[in-house]
Amino acid sequence: MEINLHEILLKFDINSGISNYGNGHINSTYCTDMPKYILQRINTNVFKDPYKLMENIDNVTKFIRKKIEAAGGDPDRETLTVMKTKTGEDLYKFDEDNYFRVYKFIGDTKTVEDDKTYEDLFNAGVGFGRFQKMLDDFPAEILHETIVDFHHTPKRVEALKKAIEEDIAGRAASVKEDIDFALECAAFADTVTNKIETGEIPVRVTHNDTKINNILFDAVTGEAVAVIDLDTVMPGSALYDFGDTLRMGASTAAEDEADLSKVNFDLKAFEMFAKGFLQETKDILTPAEIDLLPFSAKLLTYECGIRFLTDYLNGDTYFRIHRPDHNIDRARNQFKLVRDMAENEDKMKAVVNEIIGC
Repeated sequence: MEINLHEILLKFDINSGISNYGNGHINSTYCTDMPKYILQRINTNVFKDPYKLMENIDNVTKFIRKKIEAAGGDPDRETLTVMKTKTGEDLYKFDEDNYFRVYKFIGDTKTVEDDKTYEDLFNAGVGFGRFQKMLDDFPAEILHETIVDFHHTPKRVEALKKAIEEDIAGRAASVKEDIDFALECAAFADTVTNKIETGEIPVRVTHNDTKINNILFDAVTGEAVAVIDLDTVMPGSALYDFGDTLRMGASTAAEDEADLSKVNFDLKAFEMFAKGFLQETKDILTPAEIDLLPFSAKLLTYECGIRFLTDYLNGDTYFRIHRPDHNIDRARNQFKLVRDMAENEDKMKAVVNEIIGC
């Protein structure tokens, strides 16, 4: 059955023209004409339970709104506002495969993609750090896991080992060096998960997909305004959010750059993001978390690398590709950064210690 987006909008009591918006790879996103709203069709292949997904987002944004209001800020600008349907729901179910939601549009903002500056990275650190700080006292245990074990690195390693053993696409022999490196690095894969299990590292509300383009920046000042794309907000570690930003934010090239001579770890980029992040979080993070911040960049970069490698071995069934070797290029790109980060780990630790005054 064909979906009429205008009729979907009417379910939210919005009567407007609408067009495609943004460049996201998961959900289908549209923007209305006037007044402006964001309409999204939730990808149920990725997010199996849209109701639990929206319950997470509603609970987290309401909590943040109260913090912003108490500080004298503008909650309609500084966090997502979930619009209700005429019947008071957070989303509209068209059929079993098509669920829609609407957010208020946050104007006078911009996103940053590959053209990031050091100032952008500092501001992104402030934005993601503030997000952590505002949710420091939120009960993470009430949140649903929208993607189970999303950042459970040891389970990503197990998925890789299964892909190597099954070798569905017959590619394992041609990428032996990449496989050997991935398995060698598996020795540090359980560092964070083990410390979470023992209680050495606290479970927090985390975004879990902290690419720099998941922040809206003020169009004039460049300051972080709001953290968006909250679909993967769930219990996790602050280390996931810190490290995940840097796997792209501290790279000198795009994540699919095949010329590895162009792929290097940028220590200055790490420093700028860490300054912004710790400006907001140094008083809430534990010593164990702060100590592992440099390591988290290497861990999350490794994790993403083995996900690309796993998908390549499985025949490119998860990540969208635009050329035959796209996923192995991505994997090698991430592994190059892992090597660079390992070589710079002591320097990263010195940067963090200087920021926090140790």
